[in-house]
Amino acid sequence: MHGFVKPKSGSVKLDGQELTALRPHDISKLGIAYVPQGRRLFTFCTVEENLRIGLLVRKSGKETLDWVLDLFPVAKERLRQRAGTLSGGEQQMLTTARALCSNLRLLLMDEPGEGLMPSLVQRLLKTISTLKDHQVGVLLVEQKIDAAFKGPDRVALMENGSIRYQSTPTELTSNPEILIKYVGIRR
Repeated sequence: MHGFVKPKSGSVKLDGQELTALRPHDISKLGIAYVPQGRRLFTFCTVEENLRIGLLVRKSGKETLDWVLDLFPVAKERLRQRAGTLSGGEQQMLTTARALCSNLRLLLMDEPGEGLMPSLVQRLLKTISTLKDHQVGVLLVEQKIDAAFKGPDRVALMENGSIRYQSTPTELTSNPEILIKYVGIRR
């Protein structure tokens, strides 16, 4: 959806505009940001420099930066620190904060909880919930099933690249057959 991999079939649209033919930087200009698995920070740059790079995407300013720093107070404390010296959880926070600096409409997140201790995963999920209040949509790809039960409006389960089941988290938790078949758990 962010233009790095072209689909073999189908379409991807945002507000009726086809995205599959656009280049990644043009998709970013539409207000779509991507938080990749594995973080991909500019490790030799400071926290502030990484955030300012995010601001450049849509020419966001101080108001956006202040909002992001309010969401991630640790980033505010570490503005002068090199990104590569942050802990794994702090790097994930910075990657998410940098994406939010682009004043976005839709945030794509690929396994943001990977390798993070449970308290940081909970903090990240709380931040994602906060984004709803700011009219930011989030598409979260996550293998940790607990993340699917906390916060999202919709859950989609995929098998071999195809969506096999969609529902609300409440509907999913009340469907033991689907939980066993696709997730391997009983609730």
